[in-house]
Amino acid sequence: MSDTEDTQKYKVVVNHEEQYSIWPADRENALGWKDAGKSGTKAECLEYIKEVWTDMRPLSLRKKMEEASKGS
Repeated sequence: MSDTEDTQKYKVVVNHEEQYSIWPADRENALGWKDAGKSGTKAECLEYIKEVWTDMRPLSLRKKMEEASKGS
C-alpha cells in the first residue's frame, strides 16, 4: 500500500440548496449539511454525486427560473 493511497471513508452530504459534497465519515457534518445516505471510498462517493447531482444550479435559482418561465 502506498503512502498516497486514500483509505479514508467518506460520506456524501447535501445542503439546503441541494448541493452535494463529500465529508470524512468519522467527522461531524459541517453546519448546514446533512447526510445524503451514501458512504464509501472517495471514488464511490464522487461517482454517486455524479449520478444524482444532474442539475448544478442551486435549488433557489431553479425555483426562480421555474417561476419566471410560468410568468411569460
